[in-house]
Amino acid sequence: MEESTKFSACTLSFHECRCFENLTPEQRDYLDANSVKIKYKKGEIICKQGGFVSHVMYMESGLAKVFLENGTNSLVLRITPDKNFLGLSSISEEHSYFPYSAMAYIDSEIRQIEVNAFRTLMSQNFDFTKEIIDILSSNSLQIYGRFFCFTYKQAFGRLADILLCLADRIFKKCDFDLPLSRKELAELSGMSPETVIRMLKEFNDEGLIKMDGKSIEVIDYKRIKQISETG
Repeated sequence: MEESTKFSACTLSFHECRCFENLTPEQRDYLDANSVKIKYKKGEIICKQGGFVSHVMYMESGLAKVFLENGTNSLVLRITPDKNFLGLSSISEEHSYFPYSAMAYIDSEIRQIEVNAFRTLMSQNFDFTKEIIDILSSNSLQIYGRFFCFTYKQAFGRLADILLCLADRIFKKCDFDLPLSRKELAELSGMSPETVIRMLKEFNDEGLIKMDGKSIEVIDYKRIKQISETG
């Protein structure tokens, strides 16, 4: 599969986390001594917007959504799949509160790393710190592109973006079982559930995708990519 278009409503950056590979054996032992693995059930809140940050969280397995909320409305910023972080935006001592909430889309396992221990590793290991900065930079670019598309792309372009994101970056194949409801898919694309259901049916009828319950297969990848690029 090809890379998706530069400006995409995708919820995940292209950067792959390899920061732990840069730690020495002693630093890995230190990491293990200052972290625990926690299991979260589907629908369980992982962190709450405004909550105090005591840990940086690394997704060992699972899938979560990161979102902003004001009590009435919510806005999905990104999806966090395996081998990605939650809480990196609060590693600075000047930002000790979560700026967003996160919820498990499916049963997930997360390594909670004590935030001061994480900061210690960053102060000791340049390559580790550089990788964390690269992750933060890539995540920022992804969010900028996402909101650009929310502003300028039409509904079909946004849905095409999300389908490519799921196929290319999250599941890494063209056929997958979608763990999200139509309402959750609508949240990702910034549209109403009714609009998403209608457009999925149109994509299915036109032979762009094949749907069977929660199973989705991207049939005509090239045409979906064209829709994504033209918006």
